[in-house]
Amino acid sequence: MLGLIKRNFIYLTEEAFVILYKSLVRSHFEYANSVWNLHRQGLIKDLEKVQMRATKLILTVKHLTYKKRLLQLKLPTLKYRHLRGDMIEVFKILTGKYNTNVTKYDTNVTFSFEKHQDCRIRGHNLKLVNHRCHYDFKKYFICTRIINTWNSLPESVISASTTDPFKNKLDKFWSNQDLLYNYKPELTRIGNRSFINNLD
Repeated sequence: MLGLIKRNFIYLTEEAFVILYKSLVRSHFEYANSVWNLHRQGLIKDLEKVQMRATKLILTVKHLTYKKRLLQLKLPTLKYRHLRGDMIEVFKILTGKYNTNVTKYDTNVTFSFEKHQDCRIRGHNLKLVNHRCHYDFKKYFICTRIINTWNSLPESVISASTTDPFKNKLDKFWSNQDLLYNYKPELTRIGNRSFINNLD
């Protein structure tokens, strides 16, 4: 896809590149990413290199560092996008946006979401139980890997009525994360505390 863009456009403006990149390139990385999401740093870097190479197609930002190119183009890292995609999938499952016959809770199944039954816990009312895992196969499966991140979200984000408001609130809550334009750090669980009270 990058070769197709490079062959057919002699000069790319920043706006034109962002439209082409999001529709032709990034969509491949985000297809079913909740299933194949990477966790090894080497593989995350290999994936990020594609976006690094892509942003160098724009002559006006080619000389900048990768982080500055992303800031200029307002393109988040692929690592951030995958984590965001995980949160959106969990929100859809827990709020019944999918067929409930497929996504219903079943504590007898090895891979499933289990909601906290204790009403005294802090945070939102959709918190999930975190089970200890010893093997990577289960540790990095979506039902396990997202729990700490999901539980760290505030009620003001989780309480969104539909998916689009949830996306907007999540983006605003994570707007100060280093991970947004730098794939090396991990997500800071605290998020944007100063934003929580004014989210609605």
